[in-house]
Amino acid sequence: MEQKVADFIRAERLFAGDKRILLAVSGGADSKALLHIMTSLKTRGVMPAEICCAHINHRLRGAESQRDQEFVVGQCRKLKLPVFTKEIDVRQYAREQKLSIETAARKLRIDALIEIAQQQNCTCIATAHQQNDNAETIVQRLTRGTGLSGLCGIWPVKEFRDIRFIRPLLCASRDEILRYLQAESFQWCTDRTNEDCSYRRNFIRHKLLPFLHKDCADNLIERLTQLSESSRGFYRLISKAAEEIWPDVVTIEGTRVNLNLPPFNTQHPEVKVEIIRRILTCFDAGQQDFTEQHYQNLIKLPDCEKLQLPGNIGAHRQGSTIIFCRPSKSEYGAELTLTKQLSIPGRTEFAGNIIEAEVCDYNEAKFSEFRKNKNNSVEWLDFDKLKLPLEVRFRKTGDRFWPLGLRAEKKIGKFLTDEKIPQKNRRKLLVIEDTEKIIWLCPVRISEQTKITGNTRKVLQLEVSSQAG
Repeated sequence: MEQKVADFIRAERLFAGDKRILLAVSGGADSKALLHIMTSLKTRGVMPAEICCAHINHRLRGAESQRDQEFVVGQCRKLKLPVFTKEIDVRQYAREQKLSIETAARKLRIDALIEIAQQQNCTCIATAHQQNDNAETIVQRLTRGTGLSGLCGIWPVKEFRDIRFIRPLLCASRDEILRYLQAESFQWCTDRTNEDCSYRRNFIRHKLLPFLHKDCADNLIERLTQLSESSRGFYRLISKAAEEIWPDVVTIEGTRVNLNLPPFNTQHPEVKVEIIRRILTCFDAGQQDFTEQHYQNLIKLPDCEKLQLPGNIGAHRQGSTIIFCRPSKSEYGAELTLTKQLSIPGRTEFAGNIIEAEVCDYNEAKFSEFRKNKNNSVEWLDFDKLKLPLEVRFRKTGDRFWPLGLRAEKKIGKFLTDEKIPQKNRRKLLVIEDTEKIIWLCPVRISEQTKITGNTRKVLQLEVSSQAG
């Protein structure tokens, strides 16, 4: 089992230079397996990052919830791992926000884990999702209506608010995990609410999936795992197509995003959905709040019609353009800023791009090798010349920076004209800046002010890639 997980971690590149990770440990069978497998891989040198643990007490089962918390704390102390606990009031939050217990628990749990991770300087959170969880997720999405992205199931890596969530056990089934625990004589906690089929997820787990499995010639969990894997492969192709057409269909103007309908309408339906999804990520909108119906309503939006979307996002059509924006702060308490802070070190998702940041000591030989094999998606910057935090955004009118190799600042528009960069390509450029200056017009040129010199001691490596791979 441990070797299987190690192979999966390597194949999916779950760790991106992470120095410290947070394990989400509930005390149940899956999280107990995660705790011991990751500890073993750390000991074997497979996983170099430091480990700390978090337990979120949902306060839904009284004394049992407290028992689980004490169990997790005790197990972590035996393994000499730091553990952090947080209590959340799921019932009160569900009442106030008019949410189901499941939805409220999920939101509060993610919020609490991200808060702990940020406090402990963790760049990623490992959760114990496995193949059965993935199968249940796919079936649940099918019952409410979903598209291709829903069939992808649970991704091995997913980002929430600048923190990467990784799922190292996604290669294993629930039965495999139980056999591993029993073979090692490990104990775990049992949550009696997991048997309550009034919860939709439990109904799918205990009633619907076993019923469907009876008429399945093979293992249904394996079938659904294969479906999610093939859907992810197709989704990557869709993402690549969306990336190529993006400059022709999307423009950013201040605090709004414009969707140009004539070229948009010629695209495959799945490419249309992906373009809209990427627009929504510009607003940092939670994807779980959007259903297939939201996307279809946007695609078919009549002229002069308006839509109010989850996350306080408004969309209205004017002729051949759909305009996405978020109402002013004074009116709704939320203001759109099409920027995102980079996780350093770590991984950041922005408008279909993945930006990986790593800080390391300067080495002249490595820098010479880097320059020799350099490509435009990776840059080295003098870390001590940066004024953190760093942010990524699109270009805006009037942007100026000091391009590497020039003697002074220049307007970006003039610089791009001098460099003969086509208009189509200009709309794809990203601006990465610190609190004082633009440090990289990606992927064209870095700033003269942040270049590597003989006095450089620490290097920030930035690598930008598309989600399409």
